[in-house]
Amino acid sequence: MPMERPFDAKSLLATLTDLPGVYRMIAADDRVLYVGKAKNLRKRVASYFRDRHPSPRIALMVAQISRIETTVTRSEAEALLLENNLIKSLSPRYNILFRDDKSYPYIVLTHDDYPRLGFFRGATDRRATYFGPFPSALAVRDSIHLLQKMFRLRTCENAVFNNRSRPCLLYQIKRCSGPCVGLVEAGRYAEDVEMASLFLQGRQQDVIGRLSAAMDQAAARLAFEQAATCRDQIQSLRQVQDKQYVDHGKGGDVDIVVAVEERGMLCVNLAMVRGGRHLGDRQQFPSNAGISANPASTTNPAGWSPHEALTAFLSQHYLAHPIPLRVLVNVPPADGDLAEWLGEAAGRPVRVAEARLSVERVWVEMAEQNARLAIAARRSALSRQGLRLAALWAALDFEVEGGREARIECFDISHTQGESTVAACVVYQGGGMRKAEYRRFNINGIQPGDDYAAIRQAVLRRYEKLLTGDAAAPTLILIDGGGGQVSAAVSALEELGLAHLPILGVAKGEARRPGLETLIFADGREPLQLPSEHLALHLIQEVRDEAHRFAVSGHRARRGKTARTSRLEEIDGIGPKRRKALISRFGGLQGISDAGIDQLTAVPGISRELAEKIYTALH
Repeated sequence: MPMERPFDAKSLLATLTDLPGVYRMIAADDRVLYVGKAKNLRKRVASYFRDRHPSPRIALMVAQISRIETTVTRSEAEALLLENNLIKSLSPRYNILFRDDKSYPYIVLTHDDYPRLGFFRGATDRRATYFGPFPSALAVRDSIHLLQKMFRLRTCENAVFNNRSRPCLLYQIKRCSGPCVGLVEAGRYAEDVEMASLFLQGRQQDVIGRLSAAMDQAAARLAFEQAATCRDQIQSLRQVQDKQYVDHGKGGDVDIVVAVEERGMLCVNLAMVRGGRHLGDRQQFPSNAGISANPASTTNPAGWSPHEALTAFLSQHYLAHPIPLRVLVNVPPADGDLAEWLGEAAGRPVRVAEARLSVERVWVEMAEQNARLAIAARRSALSRQGLRLAALWAALDFEVEGGREARIECFDISHTQGESTVAACVVYQGGGMRKAEYRRFNINGIQPGDDYAAIRQAVLRRYEKLLTGDAAAPTLILIDGGGGQVSAAVSALEELGLAHLPILGVAKGEARRPGLETLIFADGREPLQLPSEHLALHLIQEVRDEAHRFAVSGHRARRGKTARTSRLEEIDGIGPKRRKALISRFGGLQGISDAGIDQLTAVPGISRELAEKIYTALH
């Protein structure tokens, strides 16, 4: 067998350019070891081939390099974007990857005649004004609650707003001014919208000044009720300032990002200050650190430093989310040019620096403390999950290959009398549920209500990708059902040539009471019923219940989609465009049913004759 020739770094460096770009270090088996960006490709790659390396981890990585591929980019920002796209798609062993699957929530103010205040998550556009992002949905809802109390803006959707004939409960409890039925003048409502916008921008003093002037004018006109309303708004604002407002002496939004390592666990905590209000924080752990169910394991086996983790998080997070003017950190980033990279991506200067002012140091210390609490909670959860997994393998008399991380996949079926059948598969791995790997399957081509055929189809569709190497093999497959469902799943695996994959059925007990489940083995062993307090049963119930929830939500969505359109499709003259216009105007089939003939004719494309036909068909 020919010996592998050592990597010739000198020849490669002679061909590299001084332009910005991205480099990929690749092993002999074509695995990508590391992806990096560079302002100067030649200088950056050359830094890896010194006589001495800054860490044993880098030395180990360099020793495995078989070749290096580079891609030249037009700018540093483009290199940053390409680097992160490659890290996410290739998951290199020596890169730190943070998976933030959830988009951050915003507060939205629409551009309607009477703007709507609401919760928003997703891609923003120019049809509304967005404030945020916020670290959690709770922070958004708390802020909306405050704004409702102070400015009484509507929160209802347009389909509801346009069809109200009397004010709703929110008007009665003084959380809305009732614009739907004309109980507030358009000008007054516009003033409330403007003050809510100022509040969300952090200009609380401007709002208080306007309210104070309005209160004095109302009192001078002897309009004491209006003056009292302004007084109450001012008092609410003062309370918010006392609890949450912090004057940091500089304008703009601020993010506080800290990286903390304790006893082998690495955590990055992001805290947000928006409009002068500290809104809370969110913790993240590296997702490619090989988290194990073993309680003694760590989430940082590669030995990454807090400096490296901070750099990885900042570059990955801010390519998907707005970049603030300032980012406070607890340690300097490993990449000294990171602020410059981010500034080019943002199109303006971005300051990444350690805290200097006393209030900034307090913010950083709070973020560090929350990161340590998150590490302690995660360590406790990993320990508990490790005990549950160990109890499961012992109860099933099942051995897991050494070094392999346990992966449990669970299937469930949901339908209503055989209609709109949906199969769901959920994944448990690394001490928790992996929601990004969940899958749903719309089941078709079977006898309605045939759960056995539905399970068989779902298992076939789920694991056919294993044959091409495009999916991970489960350690254990759970089937929510009894012997019939288990036999159907086994039949599907045999057809795929995957009969070696272990399967366990979870049959519901008497009256479907938790704790009375019976475990059905596919290998012919006698069914097993574990005590209700058994740790293994608790884990099985958690995964099974999640599969049930995911299947039911998918079934309801499929059934609801059918219900919204099927009855309209049966009416002559209602095509896709008119059906869409009706649903958009009235919010769904129920709203269309509640509408009168005159309201139906107000929809573009609906004549009076057609409106009468729709009304007759739905009543």
